[in-house]
Amino acid sequence: MVEGFFNESIIGRAQKSGIVTIKVHNLRDWSLVKNKVVDDRPFGGGAGMVLKPEPIFLAWNELKRKTSQFIYLCPDGETLNSNISKELSRESHLVFLSGHYEGIDERVRQELVSREISIGDYVLTNGTIAAAVVIDSLLRQIKGVLGDEKCLTHDSFEGNYLSFPQYTRPSIYKDLKVPSVLLSGNHGEIKDWRRKQQFLRTKERRPDLQRKLRDTDI
Repeated sequence: MVEGFFNESIIGRAQKSGIVTIKVHNLRDWSLVKNKVVDDRPFGGGAGMVLKPEPIFLAWNELKRKTSQFIYLCPDGETLNSNISKELSRESHLVFLSGHYEGIDERVRQELVSREISIGDYVLTNGTIAAAVVIDSLLRQIKGVLGDEKCLTHDSFEGNYLSFPQYTRPSIYKDLKVPSVLLSGNHGEIKDWRRKQQFLRTKERRPDLQRKLRDTDI
């Protein structure tokens, strides 16, 4: 599901240049049964299936390093944000486990998992897509991945602000004009305008973030 995504665009270029290395593994490679099954019915009954502990323990024992962090993607993990992405970007080796079905055997969470992350209050068919989101988010924090490091300072959620509006050519389209300050060449005024727009947009669209800001940030 994710190999094509990781081999394209910015992430693909980062791998080709040797900045990062991403390896995708199939949990079935560590299955102990003939038909390579990695799930079973939950004890106590109930709908769905649960990922078995044996293949996960075996996979971790083979893949782990001294500095490894084991990240499990699940709906009840801590919600992903830019600070978490920055923290993970400073790690040297991360192993992601994508949750499937009704989840994984609790003993894996108790004994192996070092961090549990959710990408939002909703449920996906499996955690593979969530893992791709987390990986994409943290990779852009690594120096050299984006190319232009200024992109990071303009991102939404940097300093609890949403990003400012962006415009490009033509300056007039269907009678819609680009704000004159952006055409002025006055970098000081442009910086002030963008900062004000960030504050206004954050206040309007994300009051929860706006409440974290100090009056001196305006």
